[in-house]
Amino acid sequence: MMNGIPMEHGLIMAAVLFALGVTGVLIRRDILFILLSLEIMLNAAGLAFIVAGSRWVQPDGQLMFIFILAVAAAEVSLGLALILCMYSWHKTLDVDCASKMRG
Repeated sequence: MMNGIPMEHGLIMAAVLFALGVTGVLIRRDILFILLSLEIMLNAAGLAFIVAGSRWVQPDGQLMFIFILAVAAAEVSLGLALILCMYSWHKTLDVDCASKMRG
């Protein structure tokens, strides 16, 4: 158990973080802010796993969080490569220019 912090508070915090991430993905047009919003969403999912694992005194939540960190690292590396290519070709980070990137 989370020593004084109820499970509901942790899940509400995860839901608020996830909602902020979704809002950032839907509203922003800059690809860098979209990637940051995706990271916030991944961290919210990881927080939910940690809270649930702590509630049932199981290490599964921590293992899932490590997996989420690995996915986030892969997403960052691919996202930064995409940002570099997009900026070198179009000199902007606007998402609307990404539709011109066809291989």
